[in-house]
Amino acid sequence: MTPLLATRELRRSFGGLRAVDGVDFSLAAGEIRAIIGPNGAGKTTFVSLICGRIEPSSGSVVFDGEDITTLPAHRRVRRGIAYTFQVTSIFSHLTAFDNVALAVERRLLDRRGERPGAKALRAGVMEALERTGLAGRAGHVAGNLSYGHQRLLEVAMGLALRPRLLILDEPTQGLSDGEIDNFIGLVREIARDATVLLIEHNMPVVMALAGCITVLNAGRVLAEGTPEAIRADVAVQEAYLGTGAHG
Repeated sequence: MTPLLATRELRRSFGGLRAVDGVDFSLAAGEIRAIIGPNGAGKTTFVSLICGRIEPSSGSVVFDGEDITTLPAHRRVRRGIAYTFQVTSIFSHLTAFDNVALAVERRLLDRRGERPGAKALRAGVMEALERTGLAGRAGHVAGNLSYGHQRLLEVAMGLALRPRLLILDEPTQGLSDGEIDNFIGLVREIARDATVLLIEHNMPVVMALAGCITVLNAGRVLAEGTPEAIRADVAVQEAYLGTGAHG
């Protein structure tokens, strides 16, 4: 079966630093995959290459059978790749509703070539806010929300694009224990109709969600396998799990 996403010999250097160093990676449609690794492992750089925020030094990125290596980020969004940032990228002066409305409008404009009517716009926004538990905060100014709720708002903006691949970079950072439990349920629901790629330092979340885990270390794939296999991997324990590092 053709993977939804694949990278081949993907590399990105910053001066003398090889942040991503020859990564071969394959992701099947419908999968929940986690990427873990110590600080400086290259995780965020790797997903930035996937979503087009930065260009690779060499190698290729293929999405749904199409080589998208040179495609700009906004055109990757149109093809169904959505990415939530490690640091929140919401519009702090707008309401939660208006933040998500921008994503809904973008999706409908890209796919229909016309701006959505008020009814379609509101329906799309409220669906995303309800799924993330933020419907009651629709009218709140985003910058006044707690950090955890700002993280969830960014997830709502990603969901509003109705992506085929949703990339979540440290999504549980700033969430309370109860919000993390709700987030785990949300990701499982998202995975019914989208593929999820998760960068996460919270290992209980990773172990609860991921069917497969890819471990990066020094820009390379150190190990890949089921949560059980990764937990038992001696090299992974030495590089990451046993150190307490949170990358």
